Amino acid sequence: MRSTLFDASNREKELNQRWTVQNDRMLRVGFGPDALAAKGAMVAYQGQFEFKHEGSGSVSNFIKKAVSNEGGQLMRVRGQGEVFFARRAQHVFTIQLEGPQESITINTSSLLAFDDSLTWKITSIGNAGIMAGGLFNLTLNGQGVIGVTSDGPPMILDCSRQPTYVDPQAAVCWSANLQPSLKNDFKMGALIGRGSGESFQLAFHGPGFVVVQPSEGSVLGQV
Repeated sequence: MRSTLFDASNREKELNQRWTVQNDRMLRVGFGPDALAAKGAMVAYQGQFEFKHEGSGSVSNFIKKAVSNEGGQLMRVRGQGEVFFARRAQHVFTIQLEGPQESITINTSSLLAFDDSLTWKITSIGNAGIMAGGLFNLTLNGQGVIGVTSDGPPMILDCSRQPTYVDPQAAVCWSANLQPSLKNDFKMGALIGRGSGESFQLAFHGPGFVVVQPSEGSVLGQV
């Protein structure tokens, strides 16, 4: 059989690495050690695996999940072989944290998978969980790799130079030392159909970065 489908670019990348970006829309993870992944993110695997629901990790996390119906929608992946993760053909990239002093905050709709060696907790942005549809995020720290998705090619903005404002549905992840606040541009005109549709933004300012996707199609906080 002859087909361009069998080009080398479409074949599995068999590298001696645990985390490999198979292509710009798919992540390959080799096992050994366990990993945690967003429920439903597995698209294929080779070998022997079990996939189990992962609890919320703490009473506080459980309460936030129960109230918001967000966060904590994780599965534990255990076995031998390799697993392929993807989500709605979105772009995929990885972040490597290299010790207990490094951490990052990721919106749960952009989380794909991460090493079980990382410590994680569910966080929220003040009252944004109520005001903007539930901005609950995952903060991870330690040593390990995280797979992240972006609805289109991601862009990195430096927040140290000047205040940076991002649509909540476009924010993918940001430096955990940044403490975003919710900027409200709500005006009475929005009640009678004359609003801009851009009532809320996340405000970042300080040493660090925020990753932005060129889309508002994914709803923050839903895995």
